[in-house]
Amino acid sequence: MQLSSAKFTEKKYLVTFTFVISLFMLWGIAITMGDVLNRHFQNVLHVSKSNSGMVQLSIFGAYAFMGIPAGLFMKRYGYKSGVLLGLILYAIGAFLFIPAANCESFTFFRIALFILAGGLATLETVAHPFIASLGDERTSDQRINFAQAFNGLGAIIGPLMGGYFLLNVGNPTGGHLDSVKSLYLAIGLVILTIAIAFYFVKVPKLSLHGHSSEASAEKDSDVEASVSNETQLIKHRHFIWAVIAQFFNIAAQAGTWAYFINYGVEKVGLSDKTAAYYFALSMVMMMVGRFAGTFFMRFVAPNKLLALYALANAVLCVIISQSFGWVSFIALVMLNFFLSIMYPTIFSLGLKNLGKLAPQASSYIVMSMFGGAVFPPLMGLFANHNIALSYLLPIACYVVVFLFGVKFYKPQRKAAPQVVLTCATDTV
Repeated sequence: MQLSSAKFTEKKYLVTFTFVISLFMLWGIAITMGDVLNRHFQNVLHVSKSNSGMVQLSIFGAYAFMGIPAGLFMKRYGYKSGVLLGLILYAIGAFLFIPAANCESFTFFRIALFILAGGLATLETVAHPFIASLGDERTSDQRINFAQAFNGLGAIIGPLMGGYFLLNVGNPTGGHLDSVKSLYLAIGLVILTIAIAFYFVKVPKLSLHGHSSEASAEKDSDVEASVSNETQLIKHRHFIWAVIAQFFNIAAQAGTWAYFINYGVEKVGLSDKTAAYYFALSMVMMMVGRFAGTFFMRFVAPNKLLALYALANAVLCVIISQSFGWVSFIALVMLNFFLSIMYPTIFSLGLKNLGKLAPQASSYIVMSMFGGAVFPPLMGLFANHNIALSYLLPIACYVVVFLFGVKFYKPQRKAAPQVVLTCATDTV
């Protein structure tokens, strides 16, 4: 009842809210395009499954590298500058695909992906607290899940574009890297155009539940304040567990997506292009799951829904691992429905009651996405022998997410006085 009485957002935030939602879609396109590139590089550059997992290592490794710098940049210069930095890095990385394709170098492609993903990490670090600040903290879970639904839309567009432009040829050769150049040139130009447009957007002054994002950002930028904030963050057990849960959640997600196309080809007999389109269908399930999750959270506590979805995915992974043909493949498609709320819900629960510490906490949670760099190469080692059995590995990740949702999500009550003092919109 308390949740339904709080407004989703306010009219004065609508323009900014709409623009930030578009950012969620843009990095969704790039992330899932990486999973199509995983298969494309297997075909064109003749890398093994475990080595193709280095695509995800490059992407999520950038998240680990850029998480804290992006948070510090946002703290000093504010949300708008953080968004602009992310978009510029995104565009530069996309443009670097052109010389990488000319060199036909897997290493060069990974460098380009690393820079591009540095932009994605910056956008994620900024966008989550940005969205959380655009209204009452009691509805922040709903806003983040709603925004992540548009991230799901981008995740649908990515495989569709990749399948059409990159996996549409039956016998790929090195010459088909030309399609990579054309596609990423277009992406770079679109992102650069959006960056220029956002430069002229007026962002209202915001208070992230105790943290003034634009007006007072420079005042809190000294080293002593930063060290003090880190010390305070460590005292928040629910934040520490959110970082751990996010690490394992993204590990499971990245591994699942990296070898989705391989599973469709090897276990169901699909073509690369058709498997990519089914990958896009699974992203439709993710988007549906996020819209549904936003609705369900009006009646079910977010942590309980998170735990329930983690259990569902553990069961689906068992079915996938048994190679039951289309039954297992449908289970693989459905996995994304239950993955849908995990990332935004863990993120939102981890930021609860942190007040002015929220932006710095956001950078650490983004950094925890390094799990996506570790898991795909590991799954690839198993997938080299049996792609189906490799899907048993994510079960351990879902156990951690389940434990977070059942027990470790709770903010410590002793932190409440600090939140009340620093947060005008918080309620006890």
